[in-house]
Amino acid sequence: MVSKLKKYEDTSAWSYHVDNEFYADLDRFNQVLRQDWAGADVETHREAEAFLNREAWLIDEARFNEWLELFSADCLYWVPVIPGGGDPRTQISHSFDDCRRLTDRVYWLRTGLAFSQIPQSRTRRIISNIEVHDEPENSLRFIRSNFMVHEFRAGIAKTYAGWTGHALSEGKNGWEIRLKQVNLIDSEHIHENLTLIF
Repeated sequence: MVSKLKKYEDTSAWSYHVDNEFYADLDRFNQVLRQDWAGADVETHREAEAFLNREAWLIDEARFNEWLELFSADCLYWVPVIPGGGDPRTQISHSFDDCRRLTDRVYWLRTGLAFSQIPQSRTRRIISNIEVHDEPENSLRFIRSNFMVHEFRAGIAKTYAGWTGHALSEGKNGWEIRLKQVNLIDSEHIHENLTLIF
């Protein structure tokens, strides 16, 4: 019989963070992101807007290592196929990256050898309709926003639209992304080469 320690030596087959508790948090975050929220005060709204603008700038400038630093160690970057998210335990996703997988994705993009990113995508994004909901008792902040991403690569221009849900937790240096859920309006349709970061 394989020991539990031996079983978990291969970290390509399991995650430190994706467990039942992780999915329970994800279920709750999904519920919160779909609730009606009261309007946030001006300062909170500006903080949230500044956070999203900073993240967008880092992605559009291909500063992926700095973008990765915005995430917590128990994070999830999720681009579901099912409109509204679905259940990632039983349904497929375009991306479902925990911290380890997200680090791999950034490393892969930084090599310059990723065939699907030769030449590299050039992107610019517009963010609007920002809403904020704080849970001070849990040290959490939720942000909803609409987005439009314009991509140009290999002579072809594409546009993606949808809404994003962020769940942020308080870290040592400020807010960190626990969840970034990207909900494309045409998520269930075929998308070629979804290797860009939303």
